[in-house]
Amino acid sequence: MGISHTQTGTISTDPRSDARSVVSASLRIAGGKATVKEKNMAKGTTTIDVGADGVALITIINPPVNSLSFDVLYSLKESYDQALRRDDVKAIVVTGAKGKFSGGFDISAFGGVQTGKVDQPKPGYISIDVLTDTVEAARKPSVAAIDGLALGGGLEVAMACHARISTPTAQLGLPELQLGIIPGFGGTQRLPRLVGISKALEMMLTSKPVKGTEAHGLGLVDSLVSPNELVSSARRWALDMVEGKRPWVASLYKTDKLDSFGEAREIFKFGRAQVRRQAPNLQHPLVCIDVVETGIISGPRAGLWKEFESFQELVRSDTCKSLVHIFFAQRGTTKVPAVTDLGLKPRRVNKVAVIGGGLMGSGIATALVLSNYPVILKEINEKFLQAGLDRVKANLQSRVKKGKMTQEKFEKTFSLLKGALDYESFRDVDMVIEAVIENVSLKQQIFADLEKYCPPHCILASNTSTIDLNLVGSKTRSHDRIIGAHFFSPAHIMPLLEIVRTNKTSPQVIVDLLDVGKKIRKTPVVVGNCTGFAVNRMFFPYTQAALLLVEHGTDLYLIDKAVTKFGMPMGPFRLVDLVGFGVGVATAMQFIENFPERTYKSMVIPLMQEDKRAGETTRKGFYLYDDKRKARPDPEVKKYIEKARSISGVSVDPKLAKLSEKDIIEMIFLPVVNEACRVFAEGIAVKAADLDISSVMGMGFPPYRGGIMFWADSLGSKYIYTRLEEWSKTFGGFFKPCAFLAERAAAGAPLSAPVEQAKSRM
Repeated sequence: MGISHTQTGTISTDPRSDARSVVSASLRIAGGKATVKEKNMAKGTTTIDVGADGVALITIINPPVNSLSFDVLYSLKESYDQALRRDDVKAIVVTGAKGKFSGGFDISAFGGVQTGKVDQPKPGYISIDVLTDTVEAARKPSVAAIDGLALGGGLEVAMACHARISTPTAQLGLPELQLGIIPGFGGTQRLPRLVGISKALEMMLTSKPVKGTEAHGLGLVDSLVSPNELVSSARRWALDMVEGKRPWVASLYKTDKLDSFGEAREIFKFGRAQVRRQAPNLQHPLVCIDVVETGIISGPRAGLWKEFESFQELVRSDTCKSLVHIFFAQRGTTKVPAVTDLGLKPRRVNKVAVIGGGLMGSGIATALVLSNYPVILKEINEKFLQAGLDRVKANLQSRVKKGKMTQEKFEKTFSLLKGALDYESFRDVDMVIEAVIENVSLKQQIFADLEKYCPPHCILASNTSTIDLNLVGSKTRSHDRIIGAHFFSPAHIMPLLEIVRTNKTSPQVIVDLLDVGKKIRKTPVVVGNCTGFAVNRMFFPYTQAALLLVEHGTDLYLIDKAVTKFGMPMGPFRLVDLVGFGVGVATAMQFIENFPERTYKSMVIPLMQEDKRAGETTRKGFYLYDDKRKARPDPEVKKYIEKARSISGVSVDPKLAKLSEKDIIEMIFLPVVNEACRVFAEGIAVKAADLDISSVMGMGFPPYRGGIMFWADSLGSKYIYTRLEEWSKTFGGFFKPCAFLAERAAAGAPLSAPVEQAKSRM
C-alpha cells in the first residue's frame, strides 16, 4: 500500500480523524459516482488535462503530500478510464501537484480499515483492477513524472506505469514495514522485477528510500531531468512509446533482473535469517519475504493475491496498531493546549551558547551545529574547553568516516563552533543551554550570571535530568524564560528532547524551544516540572524492580535476557553498567529522597562500588567487559547480592527464584506503568501518547508494542491493578497501585483515556 514520508525520511502525513474518511464508504466499491455532497467531503482527487499533443496529464491532488486516500484512488481510476475512452488521447502522464508525486496511502484511513468503519474496495480492487488491469494493461502508454516524493503507494502507482522519469533529488521507496504492514498495491511484485530481488528486499525491509540518481542507476527510473523539464520530458517519452521509439514495458512481467530459482532461494534464506536475528518479535518482515517469494515461484498474479491477503491480515495486527499509534503520537507531541493554540509564532534563534563541554554539552553542541546554528561552547579552563571542542570534532568526524558527511561540509559545520572561557560573548545569544554536572549551587550561580550577561529576550535552558527548575532559577528574576531542555545521551543521536516547563515559563519560550527542537531533528515532548520529569521518573522503578527481584532470588542474567527478548535494547543491569554506577546512584538518591514510600533501597550497587566496580568504564560491573566492550556474566556478582541480602534482612523467595519470563516482564514493567499513571494524573504529561513517545524514544521501549501506556492498555487496568496489589501485600509499598490506577481499574477504564473522559465513565 504505502505511507507518506517527509523529505528527511521520517514518516509523515496530514493526520485527520477516521470519521472524515468515512466518505470512502459512500463511494461505491467499484469506483462508482459520488454525489455532490460526497464530492465536497472528498479527501483529495485527480484532474485530467488533455494537451494538443494528445497526451493526457493526470495530476494527483491531496495536500500536503498528495497522499492516496480511497477518494484519490477512485478518482485516478475514473481519470484513466476517461483517457482510455477518448479518441484525442494517445498517451498518459501521471504526476503530483506542487512538486510532489505522492507520499503514499493516507494513514489516517487505517483506523477506519482496522475497525471496519470504512468500507474497503472489493478484494484486490486497487492492486489488480486499477493498477494492473487498468493502468498497466492499458492500450495507451503511461509515464510517471516524479518529483519530491514517490513513497509507498505513490511509488506503487509509478511502477504500474510503463516508464518513470524523475528529478535527481526525488525520494523513492516502500517504507510500509515501519507501520507493521507490507506494500499492498503491487510493490512486493514490481520492485523485485525492476531492481532485482536482493535490492528490493533491502529497500522494503529497511524502509529506506533512494534518491532519483540512485533509482536511475538501479533501473527503477528510466531518465533523470530537472524539475522544470519534468512534465514536458515525460510527455515526449510517452509519445515516443506510441511511435515505437522507446520500449513499452509492463513492470509486472519483466524478468531480466530476476535471479535464477536457486539464487533466489539463497537470497530469501539469507533475508529470513537476518530478520530472525535482528527482529525476532516481528512477523511482518518475514511475511514480506514470503509474498515476494510467492511471486517469483508461482508468478506475479499469484503474488498480487498473496500480497492482498497478507496485507489484510497485517493491517489488523497488534503490531500495526501499535506502530500507527506511535506514528500519530510522534506528530502529536507539538500540540500543547494553552501554548501552541495561542497563535504565537516562534522567534528566530540566531545564536546559541552551551555551558559545559562534557559528554552531554558536546553532544548538544554537535546537534546544534549539524543544523547550522552558530554555537559558543563555554568551559571553566583551557584544558576542559579544548577537550569539549575535540569531542564535537570527533562526533562530526565519525559522520565523515561513515560517509554521512563530506570533508568540506565537516569543515563548514565545525567552523560554526567557537570556544569561550567567560560570558563576554554571551551578550548577543538568543538561547543558552546549561549542561554542567548535577550540582544545585553550581547551577544556581550559573543562572544568576546568565541573567547579568545575556540579553533580556534570551532563553535560559537547563539540561538537568532530575533537579527542580524552580530551584535552579531561584537566584534570578527571570523565571518566565527559564526552561528545561533535557537531551538524552548521546545528545546528537538520541531523538527525544524533553521540554520542561515550570508554572512560570512563558508560552512564547515553549513555542521557541519546540521550534528549535524540530530544527535539530528531535521529537520534542513538553512536560511539567518534577523530580525526574517524565522519562527518568517513569523509569526509576525499572532498575529498582530488577534489584528487588535479584535480592529475592531471581537470576540477574535471566532478567536481562527476558527484558531484551521483550524488545528493550538491553536489560536493566546491562544498562546500569553502560550509564555507570556513579550516575545510577546519584539519580536513584533523588527518587529515594522524593518518593521514600515507593522506592526500593538496595545495597548491591554501593557494595560493588566499594570494590572499585563502576560499570563498563572499569570493565567490571554486573558484567565483565573485554577490549571490545563485549559483556559476559561474572559469577563473583553473587557475593555482593548475598551480602546485600544479609544487610537488608531479605531472604530468597522460592517463587521468585523460578519466575517465568512473563512474570519477570510484568514485575519489571508494571511498576513503571504505575509511575507513568502518576505522571499522567499529576498533569506532568499533557496526554498519555506523550508518555508512549517518551518511553520509546527516551528508554528504548519497543515501538511495536505502542509505548508504555498503550502496552499497559493491552493488558487492561483491572489486570495491572490486581497484579500490583497482590505483590504489594508481599513486598510492600514499592508495588502499591496509585489512586489513579485504582480508579481506572474500578471503572474498567483505559489508562490512556483523557482524565475528564475517564471520569465520565466512573
